[in-house]
Amino acid sequence: MIINIALVEDNDEIREGLSYLLNSSEGFKCAAKFSNAEDALKKVPALNVDVVLMDINLPGMSGIECVSELKKIRREIQIIMLTIFEEGEIIFKSLQAGASGYILKKTSPAQLLDAVRDVYNGGSPMSSQIARKVVQSFQNKNDAVKDNDLSNREIEILNYLSKGYRYKEIADLLFISIETVRTHIRNIYEKLQVHSRTEALLKVQSTK
Repeated sequence: MIINIALVEDNDEIREGLSYLLNSSEGFKCAAKFSNAEDALKKVPALNVDVVLMDINLPGMSGIECVSELKKIRREIQIIMLTIFEEGEIIFKSLQAGASGYILKKTSPAQLLDAVRDVYNGGSPMSSQIARKVVQSFQNKNDAVKDNDLSNREIEILNYLSKGYRYKEIADLLFISIETVRTHIRNIYEKLQVHSRTEALLKVQSTK
């Protein structure tokens, strides 16, 4: 099974490097690459693409706007934000737009490939630094989000993620399957994408 990926990245060196990584790795193929959101939005919907790796800071339309528009056209397409931004507001806006994962560009090649494979299989990958941001937001005791806290198990898994543990390691530590770990993380992302919850979290972030 080959996972077909589209790249949306304005930095030529990064875009070509990612393309080389994907095409030289078994089970992955860079099916298309774009330097701006506008071209991606025009062409990706007609392509046989499973996963999109999306930069945020693009010329013209932002990556977050592009995610929102792509999901309206092809709801089933899976999009991972691949960015340098770690700010809480940007994370939650990306999730609200429809991103299924959030990975930092400093992530290792092996972990990036794991993230693509994970999102293809129905998971919601995030870098350890992003998991820490999510933990901090949900541990905030602001009344706006108090009634919507994550479960103890979800917090536990996020804490492991924030320390750099991988899915298999978390599964082994908690004596659960990797698929159960994926399910918990999907549930976390679903909660984050609820409209009223996202607005509340953005409010919390803006007061920090």
